Amino acid sequence: MPEAPVTRDEIENAPIKAKIKAGEEVVKRALEEYDPSKTVIGFTGGKDSTVTAWLVKRVCEEHGFEKPRFMFVDHGQHFDELEGYVERLADDWGFDVMVARNDDLIDQADEPGDYVPVAELNERNQEEAKRIDEDLEEVQWLMDTESGNHLLKTVPMNELLEEEGIEAVINGVRWDEHESRGDEDFYSPRDTPEHMRVHPILQLTERDIWDASWFHMVPDITGIDINSYPEDEDDLPEGLSKDDVPISPKYWAGFRSLGSEVSTDKTEETPAWLQDVENTKERAGRAQNKDEKEIMNKLRDLGYM
Repeated sequence: MPEAPVTRDEIENAPIKAKIKAGEEVVKRALEEYDPSKTVIGFTGGKDSTVTAWLVKRVCEEHGFEKPRFMFVDHGQHFDELEGYVERLADDWGFDVMVARNDDLIDQADEPGDYVPVAELNERNQEEAKRIDEDLEEVQWLMDTESGNHLLKTVPMNELLEEEGIEAVINGVRWDEHESRGDEDFYSPRDTPEHMRVHPILQLTERDIWDASWFHMVPDITGIDINSYPEDEDDLPEGLSKDDVPISPKYWAGFRSLGSEVSTDKTEETPAWLQDVENTKERAGRAQNKDEKEIMNKLRDLGYM
């Protein structure tokens, strides 16, 4: 296991440039330890995974590493704009995309929220459903339940890791995102399947993510400096449009956390970076109450990112 480049005490209150540099070093040490062809980036198309992918891109291009692939978990209920953004960013930045999807569950449902009998699922899914609840008889095609979340996200992810022999997963999780992630490490070993979780942006807060995105990532990608947060697309510097910047489109519309299309609402009408992120809940627009520590801890014990 690589040695972490900094401690939490050293980096948590550091300037944003130091936090970015530390994240790059976390990635660099991981790619020195693990074969990039056996490493993936858990890419959701959200703000955290975009900044994470940017750090990986910078490290690979600076040090000559092969770029890991994106791992996109398709739960079947993504915003159309999000899927288009994932494809565009992967193409622009030179990443291949692998898709993990639980077709066995999704193909047996017609509409979001439909119930599928556990007895009609394949053997793996039946076993995984019992890990949630031994007496579970039906699973919804919906992420807003423990069983649905587990079968739609963690199970297909683990199957992909097993099939591809993945040794390391680079994930965009943060210490401030949820109390269950507050004691996470930069390098965190997992089993079933055995692999290393690599967390290069733990030290960034939600506000840091937007500062890093607009004042560091966007200028790096576009070559155009950004001096203040844009209030809308028309507020971008001349020569830039919304499609030119690596910012997922739903954040412009007021969403702060991106779950499924059927169960995520915008928190305000203003873009996410203009909202009071310091004093309000990041996941307030999501239906499932994963803010309950017991629920999140259980999902994470089962392999949830």
